[in-house]
Amino acid sequence: MTPRSAVGPVLGALCAGLFLASCGELNRPAPPANPSPRPEATAALTRITLPMGYVPNIQFAPWYVAVDRGYLRQQGIELQFDYKYENDGVALVGAGNLPFAVASGEQILLARAQGLPVVYVLGWFQNYAVAVIAKSQSHITSPADLKGKKIGIPCLCGASYIGLDAMLYSAGLKLGDVHLDTIGYNQVAVLTADRDDAVVGYVNNEPLQLRADGVAVDVLPVADYVQLASNGLVTNETTLRTDPDLVRRMDRAFLQGLSDTLKDPAAAYAISEKYVPGLASEDQSTQMQILQASIRLWTAPRPGWSNPQAWETMQTTLLRMGQLSRPLDLSQAYTNEFIP
Repeated sequence: MTPRSAVGPVLGALCAGLFLASCGELNRPAPPANPSPRPEATAALTRITLPMGYVPNIQFAPWYVAVDRGYLRQQGIELQFDYKYENDGVALVGAGNLPFAVASGEQILLARAQGLPVVYVLGWFQNYAVAVIAKSQSHITSPADLKGKKIGIPCLCGASYIGLDAMLYSAGLKLGDVHLDTIGYNQVAVLTADRDDAVVGYVNNEPLQLRADGVAVDVLPVADYVQLASNGLVTNETTLRTDPDLVRRMDRAFLQGLSDTLKDPAAAYAISEKYVPGLASEDQSTQMQILQASIRLWTAPRPGWSNPQAWETMQTTLLRMGQLSRPLDLSQAYTNEFIP
């Protein structure tokens, strides 16, 4: 497990990884970053290490496809995956030590508030993946039904906390209108045991686990009620200024991998088995459901495009929660200029 960087009080407090299976798996030692490289000559390639913000997982299928089918090499890039904490990746990019990282929208705004010149250049997740999950017998079918309920949440930080606040606000509620129970990444066990009325998790993880265990649940996706900037590709202002073509090439190669994944999930799954240790021995039905649920979060009329309203809402939410002390110039935080 890679140690956290000291990135300041706000970023350091953020829970690592919006990516969606239990963050408890971060305790596993990471395997080698990539399978053995292909034998093509690499002298002319730009070698890039990409922090992913999570352990190897089927949810990175578009990246695996982009590497395996040579789309990155066609763009002159040799990519090495580095599974470190999300805020570590943002810090390295902000300091100019790396050109790119995968990170979520709130991380970008919080980093810029601390003077890190990071810029979001490709919207991968078009919908925020956080959701509130409750047993169907609880009859929690709308955000308004959460008033007075006990809600399990991994930590009072990060995407889960921000997403819950935004959802409650959409129903005229505040965090003070519910009872929060800090449970770590034990949502499935907590809900199964009826310790809490509901839990905060991810639409492509905990509901699938619970249903596979025979537990009937209702799911309230944050994205059904409010649009927030989610995960995408991040660079820094120096890279944008000195090598904008590299940003275009990186975006172009990833979007080819994403397009292939959307068109043929089964082929993307087979490719991912080369990059995710143990995936071939996992329950393929459940893992494919995770991929399909993730695909629904990635699908958009214009893949890669970043929704300006989602950034406005994200900033408003962070200001209301006190995680930002003043508004930022959002035109400096993200751009759609490099989307084909």
